[in-house]
Parts: sequence; structure tokens; C-alpha cells
Amino acid sequence: MSETKLIHTHDLVKTYPVAGCEFVALKNVNIDIGKGEFSGLVGPSGSGKTTLLNVIGSLDIPTSGSVTVLDHNIGSLTHKQAAMLRNQHIGFIFQTYNLLPVYTVFENIEFPLLLLGKSADDRKKMVNDALEWVGLSAKADMRPAQLSGGESQRVAIARAMVKKPALVLADEPTANLDAKNSHHILETMEKLNAELQTTFLFATHDEKVMQYMKRIISLEDGKVVKDETK
Repeated sequence: MSETKLIHTHDLVKTYPVAGCEFVALKNVNIDIGKGEFSGLVGPSGSGKTTLLNVIGSLDIPTSGSVTVLDHNIGSLTHKQAAMLRNQHIGFIFQTYNLLPVYTVFENIEFPLLLLGKSADDRKKMVNDALEWVGLSAKADMRPAQLSGGESQRVAIARAMVKKPALVLADEPTANLDAKNSHHILETMEKLNAELQTTFLFATHDEKVMQYMKRIISLEDGKVVKDETK
């Protein structure tokens, strides 16, 4: 692992109230993720991997313990500070793509740059670079309804990568794709990881995804049960 810690969790606990009881989703999780890693959180449904991804991405906060991401203590951030961390430094890729249907491919990828206040010239160059990374330059003016599932996910990757974030969090990114498209998507992310030194952290139980991981962190019932580097 890189000596530069991008993510550090210490005795992380996350609980939720469920039907008058307390459900413990994460139990004393301790992990470090370094710069440039290509790692996966794996485990069955309900193991806590998506919850852990959400806390690392500042979409949720710890119940106890601590999570530090890019030197920011997630539990102490205000909503505005958490939003700024996500906007500037974290890219998200979801299994449902989450593309805006009325926007073109170009406009969908451009959207995070508008939030960052980039100039029109900068936005154009950055979006065109991102389209080139994922091989979709010819589809820039199309809308999501005109794309295949694999193409839609590549747009989602381009949108996550356009600002060259330090960290990309991918939650089951191949869940809605066939084997051929899954491998294409994973090869694209692997290439971006190598070229841009972006850290990728996946949540998955897909064997196809696990084949690409350089490190696999296995969770069961909210606990880390194994941590293997290939």
C-alpha cells in the first residue's frame, strides 16, 4: 500500500434505528487505503459494504469511531463542508448510472464542473478529455435514452472522473451490465487508475469485478473478516 493514506477508519461503528431497535451496520472497522489503490469491499448483501462506502464518501457520518478522508474528519464536517469535499475531490459511480435524461452526454459530464465554477473553455476541454478517456467522443450530443447500458455507465465514469478526483467510489458499477460490457468498464477504470493515479474503492459481490481488484477487503455482518493484497 502507498505510504500516503487517503482513507483511514478507526473503530468505526455505524448504527441505525430499525423498528424500535438498533441495527449495527458496521462494527469496529479499521482500514487504511493508500493513494492510487484499486481496491474492493466485498461481501454478501447486508454485510455493510455500501454503508462503509457512504460514510467514506461523506454521504453519512459515523455513530462512533472516526473516518478520515483526505485529511478531513468526516464526523466533524458540516453539510456544506461535506458537500465541498465531495464536489472537489470525490467521484461517485452507481449501478443505476443516475444520468439526467434531458441533458446530453456532454452536459451530464459537464455538470460537476458547473458546481466547481469552471470557465466555459476549461469545461469544454475537461469534458472532451473525459469523453476521450471512455471512448465516447462521438456520442457527446446524444441523450441517455439513446445509449446502451454499457455506454451509459461509461458516461457515469466520465462524469466521476472529469474533475480528476483523488478518490472514486463505485457501488456495484457492473450490476446492470453483461460480461462483455463489465470487462470493458473495468478495463477503462483500471486504465484511469494507472494513468491518473486516482484511488478507486469498489463495493461489490461480482466475481468479475473482484478479478480486477489489487486488494480485496471482505466484510461479513459489518466486520472486516479478511484483507488480502494480490
